[in-house]
Amino acid sequence: MAALLLGLLLFAIQSPPVPSRPMADGGPPSPPTSSPTDNGTTSHPNGTLQQLPQIIIIGVRKGGTRALIEMLSLHSAVAAAQNEVHFFDWESHFQKGFPWYLSQMPYAYPDQLTVEKTPAYFTSSKVPKRIHQMNPDIKLLLILRDPTERVLSDYTQVFYNRLQKHKRYQPIESILVKDGEINLGYKALNRSLYYMHMQNWLQYFPLESIHVVDGDELIRDPFPEMKKVERFLKLEPQINASNFYFNKTKGFYCLRDHGRERCLHDSKGRAHPHVAPAILQKLYQFFHEPNKKFFELVGRTFNWK
Repeated sequence: MAALLLGLLLFAIQSPPVPSRPMADGGPPSPPTSSPTDNGTTSHPNGTLQQLPQIIIIGVRKGGTRALIEMLSLHSAVAAAQNEVHFFDWESHFQKGFPWYLSQMPYAYPDQLTVEKTPAYFTSSKVPKRIHQMNPDIKLLLILRDPTERVLSDYTQVFYNRLQKHKRYQPIESILVKDGEINLGYKALNRSLYYMHMQNWLQYFPLESIHVVDGDELIRDPFPEMKKVERFLKLEPQINASNFYFNKTKGFYCLRDHGRERCLHDSKGRAHPHVAPAILQKLYQFFHEPNKKFFELVGRTFNWK
């Protein structure tokens, strides 16, 4: 009996933590079972470690960041944080320092790249400088959708959140338009002025460090977009077309990983509210010039209305 107990004890001590991968329904973070070093890593005796991210998905809110990190996690060389960390944009988190930030990262093997995603980073003016101070050579992923579609998705998320909490909500027309004109005070509109936020990022990072993922194309056909991401990150080609299948019930692509199928949460891909054509036209006109400025900044165009 003593020998059996000793064997079980040794097995428990030697069992390694599994490097974290994001799940559609979230999950508990890895326990802090090891001590930090002075080189931005926290190591474990089995060879895995927590390290500051080499890749950050910086946004944009309702642009497809969850889909992007789920698809990126298909690659065996990537270890993804499960939750949005909000380290660089929330003062209450930033004041905790890099040891706390490191503790939010998944355990990974030394040859894996760590990625975290926080969509609010892109539109926060203080974030680019803070990330640059941490690592000026970091790789940044930015996923964007048609600005009008993104605004409607933004409203839809807030609408359902308030509905579930039995709170009052405003019809979308009353938020988008004020006194017959586009309501410039609506925060969701500001988030879709991509060129304004991109200018801030380009003060700290060269364009070569920021890969813009076409969120609309990722929805329509994810495989080509993910191949571009692999090339940008200099990852060995590994993600392939068989990793994606179209779920007719949900109306979007789901993932197939080593025989296991998974889809995004039901909150993703919700139908947008009906908006009067005249108001939609106002939105298209409002974003026309800002979109042109963004295209000039990044040196490419997108098929936005």
